[in-house]
Amino acid sequence: MPVLHTHANLSKKSGFSLDYFREMVTEAKANGLQALALTEHFNTANFCGMYDTLDNTYPYNGHYYDAEGLMVFPGMEVDIAETGHILLIGQKEHILAVRSRLEDHTQDGEFISFRNLLDLADAFGLWKIGAHPFRVSTPLHHLDPILLRRLDALDLNAKDIYSQGESVYRQLIMPFAENLGLPVIGGSDSHQCLQYGSVVNRLRTACVTVEELKSVIREGEYEIVVSPCLPEKVKGAVMMKKLLKQMLGEAPSRDEVHN
Repeated sequence: MPVLHTHANLSKKSGFSLDYFREMVTEAKANGLQALALTEHFNTANFCGMYDTLDNTYPYNGHYYDAEGLMVFPGMEVDIAETGHILLIGQKEHILAVRSRLEDHTQDGEFISFRNLLDLADAFGLWKIGAHPFRVSTPLHHLDPILLRRLDALDLNAKDIYSQGESVYRQLIMPFAENLGLPVIGGSDSHQCLQYGSVVNRLRTACVTVEELKSVIREGEYEIVVSPCLPEKVKGAVMMKKLLKQMLGEAPSRDEVHN
């Protein structure tokens, strides 16, 4: 079972900690995950250094890192100028190549346009997923439908299920996705290990490459599984994240303020 929206860092400012990531891997495996997409924020502290550390720690076979038996597919989460976040997943060299082209677009007011990001992602064959399209702080539903249809999927996100309720959020995202002709995938959006297992994707076919994952999702050969413990998992993760950030002297994010 993979989950396709996860983070290695507590926050953008905290940067990558191998010990923290190993805790994430342990908890992901304990929750039955066989794979995850590491979609860290593209403008997190020392983004490329994170991949340097992974290269020095885990074997990479051209498609995923083998993190103690957990498949970790490279990716990143990118802010766009129109407001919203896009998940890009693919081979490590392609993720890093796109990241290098975003060097001048890492600050608010300088973010790349949605159209230009889509063009850039397509040029490198990356999987494009619209993150949390109905989140209050970073929605996607306001964007041009012509551009939205160029995405490969939309993200049913654990944080939004927690804050808005599963039935309410499904009533928002499912008709929206159907109108666009896009599949919906389960995204945990975990910054803290307690959140793993809240939402997962159960595949009917084993996958070992991003292209295989993309094909299975496109063909509908999967189901989204929402844990009955999602409220407890997300609430615990949110509370722990806030506490850890307070200990580090970090201010709350926009999402934490809204929640």
